[in-house]
Amino acid sequence: MHLLSILLQAAADLTPYAKLGAGVGAGIAAVGAGIGIGQIGRGAVEAIARQPESVGDIRSNMLIAAALVEGVAFFALVVCLLILFI
Repeated sequence: MHLLSILLQAAADLTPYAKLGAGVGAGIAAVGAGIGIGQIGRGAVEAIARQPESVGDIRSNMLIAAALVEGVAFFALVVCLLILFI
């Protein structure tokens, strides 16, 4: 029983660091998603400039890729919020 109380006290002492880590993780997830969507948009614009007749296919593929990147970023933010509140 004594070991359990020591472990709980150690976990309580690390709570501020966990909250700091959750904030940093959420920031990194947002920055990563922004960079990824920027790369997708740049590639789509370059592809449309090369082949203007295939703009519909390129746009649909771009939207699917952007949605996948946003899904991963949203998952990372949810994990950070779980760390923050649980």
